[in-house]
Amino acid sequence: MYTDTERCVRAVQSKDARFDGWFFTAVLTTRIYCRPSCPVVPPKVENMTFYPSAAACQQAGFRACKRCRPDTSPGSPEWNARADSVARAMRLIGDGVVDREGVPGLAARLGYSARQLERQLLAELGAGPLALARAQRAQTARLLIETTELPMADVAFAAGFSSIRTFNDTVREVFALAPSELRTRAARSAKPPATPGVITLRLPYRAPLNPSNLFGHLAATAVPGVEEWRDGAYRRTLTLPYGHGIVALTPRPDHIACRLSLTDPRDLTLAISRCRWLLDLDADPVAVDDQLRADPLLAPLVDKAPGRRVPRTVDGAEFAVRAVLGQQVSTAAARTHAARLVTAHGVPVDDPEGGLTHLFPAPEALGGLDPEQLALPRSRRTTLTTLVGALADGSLQLGTDTDWERTRAELITLPGFGPWTVEVIAMRALGDPDAFLPTDLGIRRAAEELGLPSTPAALTARAAAWRPWRAYAVQYLWTVDDHPINHLPV
Repeated sequence: MYTDTERCVRAVQSKDARFDGWFFTAVLTTRIYCRPSCPVVPPKVENMTFYPSAAACQQAGFRACKRCRPDTSPGSPEWNARADSVARAMRLIGDGVVDREGVPGLAARLGYSARQLERQLLAELGAGPLALARAQRAQTARLLIETTELPMADVAFAAGFSSIRTFNDTVREVFALAPSELRTRAARSAKPPATPGVITLRLPYRAPLNPSNLFGHLAATAVPGVEEWRDGAYRRTLTLPYGHGIVALTPRPDHIACRLSLTDPRDLTLAISRCRWLLDLDADPVAVDDQLRADPLLAPLVDKAPGRRVPRTVDGAEFAVRAVLGQQVSTAAARTHAARLVTAHGVPVDDPEGGLTHLFPAPEALGGLDPEQLALPRSRRTTLTTLVGALADGSLQLGTDTDWERTRAELITLPGFGPWTVEVIAMRALGDPDAFLPTDLGIRRAAEELGLPSTPAALTARAAAWRPWRAYAVQYLWTVDDHPINHLPV
């Protein structure tokens, strides 16, 4: 979008928050870059130039605006709606892969050379993987500086910087303030006293956001010991590269309140990325709803409660295991089966604030699973053990960077995997916005009640007009049933 100057200018002059994250406005006279909805008086048109990423702005010598804080904008919805190499690279960079594995590791995951990947990112984003990762490190550093009492040296290494000098230089260059000045400014702002060891932050999103199905689904399907709904917040444990964490996510009118407790602050970037992915916070609900509203039978559902998101997962392997446990059983039965696995094979954790007790077991921990101990039909035991084996040996990957169609082809070859299981994993674990469940019982009931075709083939043909947002259509169709997944817990 940043190449369409006229459209960008209109968005800036109208201070349209829907375009935050789509592009960034750099002001040639002040050398500052802003989000489109910046509250200051818009600059003259001849003084504006536009960039596709914060990293490109920083690379061109612009610093972040202190009023609108463009580094905290929602991410571009393009990276979640596309499956090409650039989108997959951006999802991996968001997960902190460059900091942990370097550019060669990022390129290897995508099947490209480092030089090929650099060219692709430069062509589309105006910045290479190192510059994009640097921009993310600066944002993480700012969060740690403003929301914790960590010493600056610890902040530097937790944010992914290789030296304190690089940390200091980057923070000064991006924010025009020294790290200590950022902390002093933050301390002057009114805020509730921080809980020691807990990082509190706001996760922005594009309005509207309907929390009912999003948090209702997560709460209704929560695995005891791993997830819970407590005091108006969805809480769960997180398995992370350097340790583990516990997160509490609370819906607010203009943001999601996030409280993170981490055993190692180096996991902050990935923890935030997983929370945003779980709640689908980078979606563009206006674009989605406008297309679905064009169908006269879907329009009443969209108009009644716009802004529905797709509830995802923090770990693709975890969700795949839970999807198999949920085949052809009730939500309550699926939770019971998962809770037994957690108690037997999960890693215990301490939760001083609630009732969380375990991390969900990794595929490697389930490798020694005794099928005879599972209260499942024999065929489903085979399905589960085969899945766990493929995940543990790495022959099946279910990360945010995986190719959607190739992964579908791999999943369908596993015993006991039919279209419903494959598509629900594609929708919630892989994040494909066009995943569709025409064989789902709730979808078929909704189709019949609304006057849509009720057979899978006919419904799939009708749903072609909803592409590429069929996963969001599923969320609206599920609301026809009065199921707990559609309501926030009382």
